Amino acid sequence: MPDPRFFETLSPLTVAALAEHIGGEVVRGGEVVISAVAPLSTADRGAIAFLGDRKFAAALAETKAGCVIVPASAVDLAPADAAVIVSGEAQASWARASALLHRPIRLDRATTPAEAAEDDTVVIEPGVVLGEGVRIGRGTRIGANTVIGPGVQIGRDCLISPGVTIGFALLGDRVKLLAGARVGEAGFGAAGSKTGPVDIPQLGRVILQDGVTVGANSCIDRGAYDDTVIGENTKIDNLVMIGHNCVIGRNNLMAAHTGISGSVTTGDNCIFGGRAGVGDHIAIGEGARVAAGGGVLANIPPGEIWSGYPAKPLRQFLRETVWLSKQASQKKGAKESKE
Repeated sequence: MPDPRFFETLSPLTVAALAEHIGGEVVRGGEVVISAVAPLSTADRGAIAFLGDRKFAAALAETKAGCVIVPASAVDLAPADAAVIVSGEAQASWARASALLHRPIRLDRATTPAEAAEDDTVVIEPGVVLGEGVRIGRGTRIGANTVIGPGVQIGRDCLISPGVTIGFALLGDRVKLLAGARVGEAGFGAAGSKTGPVDIPQLGRVILQDGVTVGANSCIDRGAYDDTVIGENTKIDNLVMIGHNCVIGRNNLMAAHTGISGSVTTGDNCIFGGRAGVGDHIAIGEGARVAAGGGVLANIPPGEIWSGYPAKPLRQFLRETVWLSKQASQKKGAKESKE
């Protein structure tokens, strides 16, 4: 279930009613009542999940979901005790169901600094807007014109610079967000449908653990369903992008213009040079390093240094670079001798 501090759960619907709204056909269980959406792996009897790819057939067979949305070819794979909706665009149908069952809590009313602050050591600069349910720990300073959305929890001795926006987030102690940082915006997710792409509601959170620093104008998206997590003491430079569902280890260093795609995991003590880029669903081992400008399209084992595009182990990259240089020089020499 999405965190009730950030998301409102709307009235439950029967499977039949859901199918009518999301574009699907009920195969069985139209009378089953559904109150939430969830992935196959974590869904319970009150939730609806979907199969987007047959490689997740095992998860479908084992799901505890009360209802599943599947393509016609996968009906036989669904658990016998689950209601089933058939859809030719299962993920898009699930996204529509998400919007019917959950809604982000909006900043309709601001709370006062006195209500939000732990004590009078909290400093709230001019122009700050605080949503309902915000809590700010002692010794924290909130910079001018910062907007903090409903339900956000901020720890002690944090520094939030001017012009920051924070939503759907839990911050530990001693966290620093520099000017213009954006924490908790919706992750980039869309599902194809006959009528065009459908936005997938982002129902997760951002968790910044103790001692995290986020540079100016950097963005950290909230999770699609699970959380985006930044580990203790990780330092993020200016103009860095971290996508939804990423789990970043402790003591990571990310230089400016690094881009981390969704669902990436990194171990502790990883380092990313400027303009490093990482593709989605990639695992980077503890102590690994990505050189400046490296484009990572495969998992990196612990402790290795990768470089280039597509990135590869540093020694391999250097050997290939030297070989290519020699080949180019030889061809140039041969051409000049003929002339």
